[in-house]
Amino acid sequence: MIPLMRRLGLSVTLLVSCLLSACGTTAPAPAPGGGSVIQVVTAENFWGSIAAQVGGSHVHVTNIIASPAADPHDYEYTAQDARTVSDAQYVIINGAGYDPWAEKLLAASPMSGRQILNVGTFLGKHVGDNPHLWYNPDYVTAVAMKIRDDLTARDPHDASAIAQTAQRFLTSDLQAYHSLITDIKARFGGTPVGATESIFAYLAPALGLNLITPPSYLKAVSEGADISAGDEATVEEQIKLHQIKVLIYNSQNTPNNITAVINLAKAQGIPVATITETLTPAGATYQAWQATQLSSIQAALAKATGK
Repeated sequence: MIPLMRRLGLSVTLLVSCLLSACGTTAPAPAPGGGSVIQVVTAENFWGSIAAQVGGSHVHVTNIIASPAADPHDYEYTAQDARTVSDAQYVIINGAGYDPWAEKLLAASPMSGRQILNVGTFLGKHVGDNPHLWYNPDYVTAVAMKIRDDLTARDPHDASAIAQTAQRFLTSDLQAYHSLITDIKARFGGTPVGATESIFAYLAPALGLNLITPPSYLKAVSEGADISAGDEATVEEQIKLHQIKVLIYNSQNTPNNITAVINLAKAQGIPVATITETLTPAGATYQAWQATQLSSIQAALAKATGK
């Protein structure tokens, strides 16, 4: 993967600013009712945001990847990360080959009684599968419920309270996110679109969009591998012939060849929309971040189709 230090960020619009909250290290008030506060560590802040909202005041969440400038693919953990993990009671990693450093970190910092949620393993994903699991709305729901169940099993005394905070997250907090998905699918279902990498491959079908970029192209860009000449030619043709209505790209992964594709789309009058791998800005909630991106995609689709 191309290092994120060279990549651009994504600004968050005022449309969902009311959903923003700090999520780098979440330090809630002591758990009410005499229950214990569970020390949670997540490899990436998007899972951390979800865990913090599901657990509420009954968890203290620390995210190792909390900055948009850090690349989850090739991050090198520090001695401080090892100390953080050594104190964790519950650790969440993405898995599926996305954050292999996290597994090494856990192996290097063993702790008796520590519980680990490997999201990829939980969802039946393996190395080689698309690891961008947090872009699948159904997976997000399943993982949030898994976190709820793991936390309540670890702290039965606060099970009822955790169930309530989890339900609020799954219903009220994610309402705008799900509404945008529903609206986009209803208005633009079937619209052919292109993308620069596999980060969009889970979200496209959830939105009812027809992602026609070759899957091998999407995977190659995501993994920082060589793109075949045939795939490059296909993507250029889809743009020049206006076979795609919108191009979605990861603004944290824009090497020269991808920048050229983006510029070609703009030159052809094809609207573009951006998404990112991690929370942008770092203090956004999962739902604020996603709602902002969905609003951008919706606007691009409206411009392209006139709907």
